Amino acid sequence: MAHAYTPGLRVAARALLRRERRLPLKGQVLVERGDRVAADTVVARTELPGDVQMVNLASRLAIDPARVPEALLKAVGSAVRSGEVVASGKSLFGLVTQRAVSPVDGTIESVSAVTGQLVLRQPPIPVEVQAYVRGRVAEILPGEGVVVETEASFVQGIFGLGGETHGAIILGVGSPDQDLLPEHLDAGHRGKVVVGGAYVSHETLMRAREIGVAAVVVGGFDDRDLRLLLGRDLGVAITGSEDLGFTLVLTEGFGRIRMAERTWRLLAEREGDGASVSGATQIRAGVLRPEILVPRPAERSPETLAGGAGAGIEVGSLLRVIREPYFGRIGSVVELPAALQQLETEARVRVLVVDFADDGSRAVVPRSNVERIEP
Repeated sequence: MAHAYTPGLRVAARALLRRERRLPLKGQVLVERGDRVAADTVVARTELPGDVQMVNLASRLAIDPARVPEALLKAVGSAVRSGEVVASGKSLFGLVTQRAVSPVDGTIESVSAVTGQLVLRQPPIPVEVQAYVRGRVAEILPGEGVVVETEASFVQGIFGLGGETHGAIILGVGSPDQDLLPEHLDAGHRGKVVVGGAYVSHETLMRAREIGVAAVVVGGFDDRDLRLLLGRDLGVAITGSEDLGFTLVLTEGFGRIRMAERTWRLLAEREGDGASVSGATQIRAGVLRPEILVPRPAERSPETLAGGAGAGIEVGSLLRVIREPYFGRIGSVVELPAALQQLETEARVRVLVVDFADDGSRAVVPRSNVERIEP
């Protein structure tokens, strides 16, 4: 029987995982190799340069730019407070005294006798990097960050929104084919990672935001509600920086899709345990998946990640499309042509024919654009 090999989403009851935690620029690493860390442990810290504020002293004081340096009341490098007088000068033949105040807290960085501009640097912006997952510091990246190693249950999603978060897992519904509804959520879900079933609506997500849910993990979501949720078109950039008030992870795709039994069973088994969740997704070059990690006790031994490259696709296999124009749709393989076929881009590739479950339509899809869904 014809078959193809393609990578799929990873789902593992136990896996040894390493996550790099790196600062955006050089800073201070706060932990040592071998240290045990929690998800919210700050492992590295640095400071970003503050914003620059320009003040036209020549205009404010009504004097020639060449006289501006001598009009300064504080030396370059001095700290100033918002509203503090930083320069004074006389105009109209010395009859009028003009004063200029700082618009912000900061430091006097420079002054120009050519343009008459004063440059103020606002206070540096502190940046901290957390461990993200409970585990052990396996490697130190001097001045940059660390690598955290953990043994965890691991679930990859197909699409996500929102940044990194953590909380205890709680089931919001009783089965993987049940929809997560607003009435399923209450104050007890605050700060939790809520696992839904087949579908979550925009209304339910707004309820989750109101309560303060940390993350929602569910089978499907209506792609037409993405703009409503984001307030804009998604575009092609990586997700994960959205300020939604929660993180959303879809395990199956767009539409009402029953959560895979294996995924549901694994998350249900870990109910009550602390999980780390990231909604960051990139479906083009350098594929990045949203994920749920549930660390296990340190004495447990890891197992090989399941669902990796090498999962065979045959006629009848259930699969998900992972690239446009059918991104997120679920279907079954009905044909695996042996010959290469030419696409609109004029590239010649191996393809398969898919019957989509949502509307019964059929399409020819490059084999590299799909992944098998484990039963």
